[in-house]
Formats: sequence, structure tokens, C-alpha cells
Amino acid sequence: MSQPPPQQGFGAPYEPRPGVYGDPGQPQPGPQPGPYGQQSGPYGQPPQPPYGYPSFPPQTTPEPSGGSGGGGRSRGRLVGLVAAVLAGVLVIGAGVWFVVGGDDGSDGEKAVGEESAAPNRADTEDGAKGGKEPDVPGAAELSKGRKDGEAPVRWVENNRIDLPEGGVNAYGPWVTGGVAVQALYRTVSGHALDDGARKWSLRLPADICAAPTTPSADGKVVVGVRSDTSEEAQCDRIMMIDLITGKAGWKAELERKGLQDGLSDIVMAVNGDVVTVGRLTRTDAYRIGDGKHLWDRLPGPCQPFGLAGGAVPLAALECRKDPGDGEAAQQEVRRIDPATGRTVWTYKVKKGWEVDQFYSTNPPVVSLRQGGAEGKWAIAMLNDDGTFRSQPDPGTDDYETRCGGDMRNESGNLDNCYGVAADAGTLYLATKPASEDRPTNAVVAFDMSTGKRKWKVPAPATQTLMPLRVEGGKVLLHLSPSSLGTDKVSGGIMALGPQGGTPQPVLRHPTPAVDTERTFQGPQVHYANGRSLLLSPYVTGIDDKAELELLTMIAFGD
Repeated sequence: MSQPPPQQGFGAPYEPRPGVYGDPGQPQPGPQPGPYGQQSGPYGQPPQPPYGYPSFPPQTTPEPSGGSGGGGRSRGRLVGLVAAVLAGVLVIGAGVWFVVGGDDGSDGEKAVGEESAAPNRADTEDGAKGGKEPDVPGAAELSKGRKDGEAPVRWVENNRIDLPEGGVNAYGPWVTGGVAVQALYRTVSGHALDDGARKWSLRLPADICAAPTTPSADGKVVVGVRSDTSEEAQCDRIMMIDLITGKAGWKAELERKGLQDGLSDIVMAVNGDVVTVGRLTRTDAYRIGDGKHLWDRLPGPCQPFGLAGGAVPLAALECRKDPGDGEAAQQEVRRIDPATGRTVWTYKVKKGWEVDQFYSTNPPVVSLRQGGAEGKWAIAMLNDDGTFRSQPDPGTDDYETRCGGDMRNESGNLDNCYGVAADAGTLYLATKPASEDRPTNAVVAFDMSTGKRKWKVPAPATQTLMPLRVEGGKVLLHLSPSSLGTDKVSGGIMALGPQGGTPQPVLRHPTPAVDTERTFQGPQVHYANGRSLLLSPYVTGIDDKAELELLTMIAFGD
């Protein structure tokens, strides 16, 4: 039986209204009456204007490959754009959260990206100016002099593409079949997990503009690609890619349905053999194996604008009876069958609140917000049948997570959060670092059934701990390297048991690589089988040479 929420917690106080947030409402069997229309912004950041793309079809090429690039837009927006990606984190405290955003606009034209010939070589037209190769340290150099118990740097990957000025988002890493895959600008590349050697590269006909957080179990992903070279180009093409072979598969074009369908703020997710493409007013579902279109609009006024990937498919929906209705729309969380769109259960969100993120799908943990960037923030922890379970009591701490568009995506998926993890009994949240002068934080554990705090464990001085996932009853955490201006202390992967205590090292990165590790700010972190992989979420440089010296991925472990 679900528990009533505490009187004081994240977000709104308890109101005894059945079926809404803050009360253990009953799951609904199917679509419910309610208003529906244009979605009122649950995605995070506004979409970035497109840059254009070269007029050539996708082609898979083995290494090496060469090419040239040139032109580009002004770097005048560099500071704002990078600030939006690196500083746009979710900060929660006393029921209020703030998103530090930036101008995602662009000016000028985007350069055409090409791949360089081989690792650690500047072989693009602009990158080769002056005849100097990028000064990129290798794995052996970064591991030299490591301390006992520290793992070596296994391999590094530097940027090989002449990027548009201002930089681009990176997508991935997708790890499957011994291959780590990243997508950058107009190139998707696969690298051997053992040594980082590039196994394949796939040229796209346009900028990648959306992608799921995780691939399918058989190693496939479907990505969004822009349509043409104009500034008005939309993210309306999707393409399946085999991540093991690098071969492009089926392609489809998203059909615009009505004036409210802006084909922007794309949210993609993989559930089994189904990929969903959510956006304003609708979601399209396709079978990954053959590209068959499965469903789009659902019966009734409530339509999904995004799903979370994983074993338990959760969808965020908005309900409006009139597309032009300016009133705040009712939103819902539903568990659905991804192959048919059929509703399994429904959790009605309190009127005026929006679904922000899915922190977990099994168990269901939903981040909600009210009132825009300076409004309130709340967490609903649900039972497996969609009924309300509890909400965490934050105490006096401020909390910080990095999700979706805060990290990399132009719009941001709903299932890509860093700094939070959950299992059946415990929710783990990272606190906000105390200050720039004291860049350290803590991890707080909450009882999933009651919302009460179980314990709080501080990170080492000058470092931060961010929960990744729960595995084998322990929460795995990414430990950052020490901050600039302090003694060099390496990062790594740590673990905490259900009772808290002292974080135990799982994988320690080498001290000689601290300066390099620090360049991966707010990274995408992948850990499996005793090895960690960091991917830079945004890639940009102050000039062409610096651009080609940037590391996009670094792998650690024996």
C-alpha cells in the first residue's frame, strides 16, 4: 500500500486530492479525458538552429579516410554556448531548482566536416595549416609513473574532424560487441574497446540532431539527421545504424502533422526492438529491425512527447482539449507497450506540474517541475503499478543532477541523468558542491518507501561523487579528479553499500592523467567489466589546431 507524502518535502506540500502528484492516486486503465495541444516545454533547452550539411549520401569507410573542411560560423557565441552545456545543471534545494541556460542561437554558416586520416593526425584542410600535427599525449605517456593500485589509461581518442566554429554536441558512447561508438557532427565512428583502434566510420549526409541514450540489445541505434542545408532545416530524418559493423540500414522521414508539430525538441528512446521519436504533440514508433512504422498519435487528447528507454517503458504525456489552449496542460506518466502504444497504467501529475525527467524506470522515479526555470521541483517515487509510493525529504541540502540537454543533446532525452540512481529500496542523490572554493559534495540516500533520509556520505576533499547506477546491491559512483588549483588527485569509479560508510574504490584512474581527465567536464561515463570510458559531451576549440588536439574519449582499465 502506498504511503502519503510528508508534509514538507521536495516541491509542493501534500494536498489530499486523489489521482494527482502528492497523493497516492489510483492507476488509470487507459487514456483519460483532458486538454491537449502544444507542449509547454518539458524538454530543457531550446533547439539549436541547424548549420547545413554537404550533399552526399551516407557512406561507411574503413580507416584510414581523408578529407577537407573549411569555413564556419563566428565564435562570438562560444562562451554562452559552452556555459549552457557545462553549467546548465539542475540544482535543487528547499523545493526550488534553477537551470543556468544560454543562447543556443547561431550566426553564419557551418563548415563541412571531414575525417582525418589516422589517429593523432591533423589531416583536414584547416587542421593541417602550418604543417604541425596535433600534440596529443598517448595512453603510455598518461600512465607513466602511476601509483600502486591505479589502473592505466587504456587508450585515448582525439577529435579528427574540422568542426564548425562554436563546436558541436557529442552523442554516445554506445558500447556493444566490443565496440565503443561516438557520434560527432556528421560522423559516427566505432572504436575497439581493447585498444581504441577505429574499426569503422560512417559519414552522415547532415548534422546528427538526436539519438537515444542506449542502443538495442543486438547493437543497433537509430539517430536523427537534419534535412537540408538551410537555416530552417528540421530534424526530420532518421536512420538505423549497426554499431558493430558501421553499416547504415533503413531510413525514414518524419511527417509533419499540423502547425503544432515543430519537429524540434526531439526525444528518442529504445525499448526492446522499438525506437520512439517524441516531439511536440506526438510520438512516432518504429521497429528497429526493419523500420516498420508501428504507431503515432494515440486515441484521445493525451499524447506522449517522450519515452524513457529500458526494460520498463515509461512515457510522459500532455493533455489538451484545444491545441490553442494557453492554459497549463495536465500531464501524465504512463507505462505503455512500446510496440502498440497500449497503456498499462497511468499516473496523473498534479495540474501545473510537468514531467521533467525519468530518474529510474525500474523502480519508477519521476522528476517533476512547476513554474519554469525558477519554479519548484519535486520527485515522485512510484510503485510498480503506477500508484504513488513516497517523495524524498530533502532536509537542508541542495542537490544537483545533470540531465539530457544540460549535458549534450540539443533538446535532451528523458532518460539520461547523471548524479542520481535508484533500486527497489533506496534513491541516491548527489548534493551540489558547497562552493567554487570548496568544490566537494556528498551523496544522500533516501528510503524509497518512506522518503526519509537514510544516510549522507561526503566525497573526498576537492572532488565530487555522482551516482551512476545500482549494481549488485551497491551504488556505483563517478569520482571526479581534484579541481584545478589543488593537489592532483585522480578520479575513478567508487562504490557505496546500502548502509553507506566510506566509498570503496572500484577503479582508480592514474594520477599522471589528472590534467587530461580534468578536460572532460561533465562527461558521459560508461563503466563495465572493470573498465571506464569517458566521453566529452561538447567539443570545441579556440582555433583549428586546438580543435584537433581535443580528446573526445578516454578509456581506463587493465
